[in-house]
Amino acid sequence: MRIFALSDVHVDYDVNAKWITCISATDYRDDVLILAGDIAHSLRLFDWCLNTLARRFKKLLFVPGNHDLWVLHEAPEKDSLQKLEDISAIVESSGASMQPFRDLNVSIIPLLAWYDYSFGEPGEQLKSSWMDYCFCRWPDGVREKEVAAHFAAFNKQQVSATGDTVITFSHFLPRIDLMPDYIPTRFRALYPVLGTARLELQLRVLNSRIHIYGHSHMNRNVSINGVSYINNAFGYPNETRIACKRLLCIHEC
Repeated sequence: MRIFALSDVHVDYDVNAKWITCISATDYRDDVLILAGDIAHSLRLFDWCLNTLARRFKKLLFVPGNHDLWVLHEAPEKDSLQKLEDISAIVESSGASMQPFRDLNVSIIPLLAWYDYSFGEPGEQLKSSWMDYCFCRWPDGVREKEVAAHFAAFNKQQVSATGDTVITFSHFLPRIDLMPDYIPTRFRALYPVLGTARLELQLRVLNSRIHIYGHSHMNRNVSINGVSYINNAFGYPNETRIACKRLLCIHEC
């Protein structure tokens, strides 16, 4: 059994959706795919992508990204937590899973998350330009820090790990030093919305040996204190220098 990682497929771009359809329908029947969020904000495209990939792999494991929780074309009364319920129903009906998966002495644990500004406070420009602030909608009185705390509490309730190898995965970054040093200063304004330090604490408690993440669209494979942190984002069509645009095998057993 091989375990592959992928994130940020953004199938609302036709060229990305076409790549999904070109994945072999026979080569991965004994394998697992970790899909670390950001499929599409459209539930129709989300459903199509999940079902397409679930038919190609032995098991498809998923956590939602920020784009998946956008309510851009949803009813005005629907919030992003309610949309998460719709997403969860599609995941279940497709045969994919947002639950821990265990096979052949490997445990793969999904970790829900949101950013809580543990990587820094957002500046005024970020507040006015970051699309989540416009396209996500939360219940009254709930803001980003409360969303992050809600998801972190959910993880504590469901996670458990057995097996020789523990792999965790999230959409958001668990630590800001996963961003390379060469990032220009003007782009570092995005760091507050890249993730949460809560994820790092949780994956360490689980004794994770590999952590898959997405969101930054920067393909990385970095080892820090015994954990391999891997980002294999497909990314937007024009992101050819920072995204390899391929399936990546991250473990074999």
